[in-house]
Amino acid sequence: MPWRFSGWEWGWIILGWVFMFAFWGGLIALAVWAVSRFTQRPSSGPPPQRPLDIAKTRYARGEISKEEFERLKKDLS
Repeated sequence: MPWRFSGWEWGWIILGWVFMFAFWGGLIALAVWAVSRFTQRPSSGPPPQRPLDIAKTRYARGEISKEEFERLKKDLS
């Protein structure tokens, strides 16, 4: 008996293909997202301070004298 499809059978076949492409496309997109998400280095934490900022902080805390701060400022500029 030859295969004869009516309108409903073709609709189910097309719908099956649409769902199959949506499933595999979603699975591939999820895999790409997961790989890109978990291979990036974390960017949390404060940005690194510049040496002159560190010298200013140490001077403000009283860890270094005014002469030492001026010398560091001159060396770093």
